[in-house]
Amino acid sequence: MHEDIRKKGELARQASRRLVTRDTRTRNRALKTIAETLTAQQSSIVDANSRYLDAGLQAGLSEALLVRLLLNSSRLQDVARDVLAVAALPDPVGETFDACTLPNGLQIGKRRVPIGVIGVIYESRPNVTVDISALCLKSGNAAILRGGKEAWHTNMALAATVQDACLKSDIPAGAIQLIESQDRAIVKDMLTAHQYIDMIIPRGGAGLHRLARENATIPVITGGIGICHVYVDQTADLRKAVPIIHNAKVQRPTVCNALDTLLVHRDVADELLPQVVHALAAAGVEMRCDPRALVIVEEHPAVQPAGPQDFDTEFLSLVLAVKVVDDLDEALDHIYQHGTQHSDAIVTENYTRAMRFVNEVNSAVVYVNASTRFTDGGQFGLGAEVAVSTQRLHARGPMGPKELTTYKWVVLGDGQIRE
Repeated sequence: MHEDIRKKGELARQASRRLVTRDTRTRNRALKTIAETLTAQQSSIVDANSRYLDAGLQAGLSEALLVRLLLNSSRLQDVARDVLAVAALPDPVGETFDACTLPNGLQIGKRRVPIGVIGVIYESRPNVTVDISALCLKSGNAAILRGGKEAWHTNMALAATVQDACLKSDIPAGAIQLIESQDRAIVKDMLTAHQYIDMIIPRGGAGLHRLARENATIPVITGGIGICHVYVDQTADLRKAVPIIHNAKVQRPTVCNALDTLLVHRDVADELLPQVVHALAAAGVEMRCDPRALVIVEEHPAVQPAGPQDFDTEFLSLVLAVKVVDDLDEALDHIYQHGTQHSDAIVTENYTRAMRFVNEVNSAVVYVNASTRFTDGGQFGLGAEVAVSTQRLHARGPMGPKELTTYKWVVLGDGQIRE
């Protein structure tokens, strides 16, 4: 095991034990100090980010990746506001639930407690450094972070800011640590450091998730790979449908909750698709259509035939796959076969079809008459998120402070013994 992992793991484990003794006020004070420090050191953080963006541009990084890496003054202020939003949330630690008194007089219940040490491996977005730090502190967890090389300088500046704020707020040293080495071998060492790390969360592409699943000896929470769908039913109000589709695809196309595939009922395709093409083409969207959709809009320059992989692709760009379907059953079958259980939506005015979609689409977040872009910790009132889980155990969807806790049984007696 890499010596850096060993040292940071031991320090994080010690910090995790001491964090349990820090009350809500202390942890919230640390979060508020982080937000204040981010604002005070804004110039140096933005400068570190811009220098790395320039290097990335010269190195030929894609526009989508550069957008993810960007951390300007406006985005940094948003990050600081998210930290304050996390501070304002109820403290999940110590919450008692499912309490009862047994016939023998024993009082039993579950008490919410931190998981311990969270290891997070992430790519691109530097704001993740602060988001994860804030959520872990709020939930009483220590964190070991390993960001991508693309944002190394920015991550270093942000981690230093967080650590400085923690020291000023009586948070144990080692509560938040960033792995500084860019040695890729460290990632596999993190995945097997079960004596130090209690849970691993990978945030990145399919390759990173596969690496974590195949190599980890620690529980892994996976998610964030989104092939997201909007299905427009024959009863849909098209005045709602077009703005929903436009927002889901265009508002921020480089993120996991952006729309990738539009499914349209055949009865409304002739009316809806020309409107969609007109609206999306103006925003620079390229539409890749199945044969039935192509017949309706093929003359538009923004339209081309769909390829064999287009319905299995998370585009993360201004590209949209379009398919005409016969009915709700075909739409459900398509989502089942091609979706990633992230975020899917139906646009309909029929309650029965809406509830059928909600019941049968087994995604982490299911929408009726709303954009998939709302799948986000901040939008869901969590302040921020450590990840969007698409698996079925422990947590699903945006993971906030409560999703970073587990529980212990607490039993209070008065001398009872088992007969």
